[in-house]
Amino acid sequence: MKNHIQSVLHQLEQKTQKRMLKNVSSSDGAWIVMNGKKMLNLASNNYLGLAGDERLIEEGCQAMRTYGAGATASRLIAGNYELYTRAEEALKNWKKAEAALIFNSGYTANLGIIAALIGRDDIVFSDWLNHASIIDGIRLSGAERYRYYHNDLDHLESLLKQASPHKRKLIVTDSIFSMDGDMAQLEGLVTLKKRYNAILMVDEAHSSGIYGERGEGLVHHLHLQDLVDIQMGTFSKALGSFGAYVVGEQWLIDYFINTSRSFIFTTALPPAVLGAIEKSIEIVQKEHIRRQTLQFHSHYFRTELQKLGFDIGKSATHIVPIIIGSNEQTVQMSERLQEHGIAAVAIRPPTVPEGTSRIRFSLSSSLTKEELDWALERIAKVGREIGVIT
Repeated sequence: MKNHIQSVLHQLEQKTQKRMLKNVSSSDGAWIVMNGKKMLNLASNNYLGLAGDERLIEEGCQAMRTYGAGATASRLIAGNYELYTRAEEALKNWKKAEAALIFNSGYTANLGIIAALIGRDDIVFSDWLNHASIIDGIRLSGAERYRYYHNDLDHLESLLKQASPHKRKLIVTDSIFSMDGDMAQLEGLVTLKKRYNAILMVDEAHSSGIYGERGEGLVHHLHLQDLVDIQMGTFSKALGSFGAYVVGEQWLIDYFINTSRSFIFTTALPPAVLGAIEKSIEIVQKEHIRRQTLQFHSHYFRTELQKLGFDIGKSATHIVPIIIGSNEQTVQMSERLQEHGIAAVAIRPPTVPEGTSRIRFSLSSSLTKEELDWALERIAKVGREIGVIT
């Protein structure tokens, strides 16, 4: 066993795909201390800068003082504190849904939702670039599965045409793709789900808090909330806390409570997390300036990188990749950027397809334009030095 594992690790190292953990000792707004060095943080998902907000911290501390440090049991046993009721009430009001259910993470939510919805006699259609948690949920379900080319509605329709009309069909997609920063064609997916009598599930992990009049997500931004059957998302990115959610009709939520194994068989979230979730839902609906600032930063950063000659793919959001290709050159650029004081992570296979290794930048409303200009100057310098741009 040991020899086999060491061989696997060696192969990963040879392909420049071996990953190592980095120590973060402090975080102050847009800056982070990683491996002992202060860096501008362009690698986190704290899109609206709420993770360090004193109001979330205070609500979390107050919840801990009242209920303790841990829930000590699953929600179906003794862990369903009234904090859950309050947070889920705030959630369903925010999303204008009949009911809501909180999961422990986006990963466990997708595993639990998908595996509960479909089984061996069903068919699922998944975008080629969907998150790993969606892929693993599909595998766990045992359903017949098809992956359609990224954002290719013609390919999806060809697969739907081939499918048995007597089987249940699930179409599942991210709303914003976490490594490319582009958006799903949700209007077209709604059309196809109607045409072929399918269920449509949308993962709003990277759009919750950012799009929509009150930050409800891309589905609401496009006024599709009554046409998308299942909306899930997370609190761990723009909302600055932890956990995930699903919203829908009451019968659907009741079904997940009774059939979703990742919900049933796990300890409830700590009270401090639930206190922070409730406060973050309140804040994100009111403080529109955070979304506006993020949109400005994102457009500016994408535009300047393109002017410099970098390949940012089809990014149209706050997630902005520089697509490099080779693992070696991507790791080199990441290391050089960190030497220059920029936290930027090399993303390699299997997270992204072979030959598309990249630096993934994720922006935050807590950044200033001066900090972005400071970063762009150094990104350009490193890009020229290692031959990514001329």
